[in-house]
Amino acid sequence: MGSAKNTSNAARKARIEEMRRAEQARERRNRVLTIAASVVVVAGLVVGGVVLVRSQSDNGKDAASGSKSSGDSGHFTTGKDGVRTWSGKLSRTHVTTSVKYPMHPPVGGNHNPVWLNCNGNVYTSPVKDENAVHALEHGAVWVTYTAKAKKADVDALAAEVKKTPYTLMSPYENQAAPLMLSAWGHQLSVKSADDPAVNKFFANYVQGKQTPEPGASCTGGTMK
Repeated sequence: MGSAKNTSNAARKARIEEMRRAEQARERRNRVLTIAASVVVVAGLVVGGVVLVRSQSDNGKDAASGSKSSGDSGHFTTGKDGVRTWSGKLSRTHVTTSVKYPMHPPVGGNHNPVWLNCNGNVYTSPVKDENAVHALEHGAVWVTYTAKAKKADVDALAAEVKKTPYTLMSPYENQAAPLMLSAWGHQLSVKSADDPAVNKFFANYVQGKQTPEPGASCTGGTMK
């Protein structure tokens, strides 16, 4: 049993290190693309006037700025492992307003064009649902906690998040349990940081099969 566990831990560490290297490579590539895009925009302004730069949604369409619907329909079903899976539609349109989600924390739906940085980021203040949902779309796991959570558990989960790419953590009062983990279309309540379900959820859903945009960046977004 000990050998199998060590092999599993080694595989997980190797996967995390591979994701970290990939994220660093994306950061370098994004910096180059940003500089190139800036040069093109400036050239366009000089030659032909003002160029309007618009953020586009992941599926090529932005919603009207007045939209407040999450675009979700369906319900949760709970598996034997305690993970709740959303059965139904989770929309992916970009919106620039607040969104009313049918679940808290949200596990998908219409969201802000800018993702919340999720490269092991630990936020000590509440974050915007709309940005966090975009991070979930990129394959992140979002750890949330209420004031009822034990400090020891919060600290332990924060330490785990900080060393794991494609994760983030923030306080969230409007949720059903003191400690929760969310991924795109999936959610789990845990009793403590040392619950084995925590590591299992990370292993299954950090850049897991549920990810709508695997490999998309978890840096270069917003930090609030």
